[in-house]
Amino acid sequence: MKVLFIGGTGTISMAISKLILEKGWELYLINRGNRNNDERLKGAHFITVDINDEKAAAEKLAGMQFDVACDFIGFVPSQLERDYRLLKGKVRQFMYISSASAYQKPCGNYIISEKTPLANPYWEYSRNKIACEDYLMKLYRDEQFPVTIIRPSHTYDERSVPLGVHGDKGSWQVVKRIKEGKPVIIHGDGTSLWTITHNSDFAKGFVGLMGNIHAIGEAVQIMSDESVTWNQIYQCIATSLGVELKPVYVSSSYLAAHSDYDFTGSLIGDKANSVVFDCSKLKSLVPDFVATKRADQGIRETVEYVLAHPECQTEDPYFDKWCDEIIAKMN
Repeated sequence: MKVLFIGGTGTISMAISKLILEKGWELYLINRGNRNNDERLKGAHFITVDINDEKAAAEKLAGMQFDVACDFIGFVPSQLERDYRLLKGKVRQFMYISSASAYQKPCGNYIISEKTPLANPYWEYSRNKIACEDYLMKLYRDEQFPVTIIRPSHTYDERSVPLGVHGDKGSWQVVKRIKEGKPVIIHGDGTSLWTITHNSDFAKGFVGLMGNIHAIGEAVQIMSDESVTWNQIYQCIATSLGVELKPVYVSSSYLAAHSDYDFTGSLIGDKANSVVFDCSKLKSLVPDFVATKRADQGIRETVEYVLAHPECQTEDPYFDKWCDEIIAKMN
């Protein structure tokens, strides 16, 4: 199978790229070349170009045909319009990474399936994803453009510990606080249900949908069946570090009102909601799919990796100071 990825080196896409190469498929990556030396991408073909330079990208793709193409870095409809101009007539299946955050908030039912309405008034990111989906599905209906929409939830890899509340520089500062015995902020009371999915599991579901004729014109969510509370997630981090967890519970609305971070979107529009995902559609399309990385196992492995790799330990003094200030107000 001949595959084109726009992106291909991020949290979700790297695991998929790795699995595709292990299968012996022909993989082409359009990107700026910042991570092309990664050993996991050995055997891939690189098309080094800024995808936003449409003329240059069109010249690079001239005369090429693909079984599957996927845009991992499309966030607004104008980017998908560009993809359509570049790939019309060149692909048998175009896959788009949307987001489970696009589902309606507040949730009408805590069990989420592809039939759940899309509506998120709290997060522009999610509204843009909905607009992208609308654009692509119209292309499918009107132009028979072979679209498959993919909706991931909270997907993580070995480089970033899954969290609810963190700063702009990633998860390390929170991990460091837990490791040093400092109190950490957990939104709400920590009892809402959440789903985290390791990227290696996500990749299995995604690859099963590639070249799958039954996935054309469909939206499919890919995630683990396992649900855990935020208290369990943070406790798994502390257990992996061998220390006591010292949680400070703060309402999501308070966090949104007392920070420069977009907690209105990421919490009220996403992580503060209790969700359980129904993955029966994915399993009907990919009968052998099963997520095998349990939350506590994945968190432990990620914590161990981050501790062993200083490049994953980005300090965030601004966020650390903000945590101290919020926690002081709670006491």
